[in-house]
Amino acid sequence: MIALKISILHGAVYVLDSLPQGGVTMPNIKSAKKRVKVIATKTARNKNANSALKTQLKKANIALETGAEDKVIAVRAAIKKLDQAVAKGIMHKNTAARRKSALAKKVNV
Repeated sequence: MIALKISILHGAVYVLDSLPQGGVTMPNIKSAKKRVKVIATKTARNKNANSALKTQLKKANIALETGAEDKVIAVRAAIKKLDQAVAKGIMHKNTAARRKSALAKKVNV
């Protein structure tokens, strides 16, 4: 496990360096402690959503490449995941639009 050294300057939390021996230095200020916890929670949630999105996109691309019968259903599911990622703020709307366009183009070819 990689541990991070955290520094606080004027109430803001900064990640300075990874500690070689493990262990995390915890901030002393109450609000900074809360920010560390909240950031960890949000990071885990975003990582989970990103992973699910990537999996769905891979499934859609595989279905398109192999010419599977359910390729339209797979693409619809991937587009839905892209829209959800935009709604959650994980992905920029233009990035999602570009990826949806690419999927639609592959379906119609």
